[in-house]
Amino acid sequence: MSDHAHSTVGLAHHFDDLEQQKESGTLGMWAFLITEVLFFGGLFGAYAVYRSSYPDAFMRASAQLDVNLGGINTIVLIVSSLTMALAVYAAQKGSKGGIIAGLVGTWVFGAAFLVVKYFEYKHKWEHHLIPGPNFLFPDAHGVGQHGTPEQLYFALYFAMTGMHAFHMIIGLVILVWMMKKARRGDFTVHNYALVENFGLYWHFVDIVWIFLFPLLYLIGAHSGTPGAPH
Repeated sequence: MSDHAHSTVGLAHHFDDLEQQKESGTLGMWAFLITEVLFFGGLFGAYAVYRSSYPDAFMRASAQLDVNLGGINTIVLIVSSLTMALAVYAAQKGSKGGIIAGLVGTWVFGAAFLVVKYFEYKHKWEHHLIPGPNFLFPDAHGVGQHGTPEQLYFALYFAMTGMHAFHMIIGLVILVWMMKKARRGDFTVHNYALVENFGLYWHFVDIVWIFLFPLLYLIGAHSGTPGAPH
């Protein structure tokens, strides 16, 4: 195939060349990520305000989380960032097999993260730690309490981790689509912007978790609150 043909494969009609298309796509992705930073920034801000208002309650509530599972998920997402980076590297080198392997690895680790999160949510459901009319948080004597500041902690916990998990699910769906495109040979050394831009999205989602893990899991990890899972 000639260099000219290479330079037009995958080129949308409203762009002059692949370089312009890539720059436009990258700019669009960064603009999207800025809106995501603002969105999650609001959640982090709300958490900071209420945590400063109810520090003891938030520590007691945090002690109900399983730090080990949170740590496992942190490692899983870090590895998924590595496989995504390898997929981008393979795309830059024009390695079809490397792209597919990297995308499959990223999907597997992303799915593993959601499986672990399912078991965490299941534990909260079984112990009545879902915010709402059935919420019960054990006090120092093991008696369930309604309407406590701890319920506010879990409302933020589910809002923040739930939105993060939602972004993960979207990412997994896109990964399946990208794997199909990779198998068809749509990505070449001249046209890999989609893989690179999705990599930015995936790394952002991973970074959000890197902040969520210490904020939600570690502040009460050593408080010794009765009823904390081991």
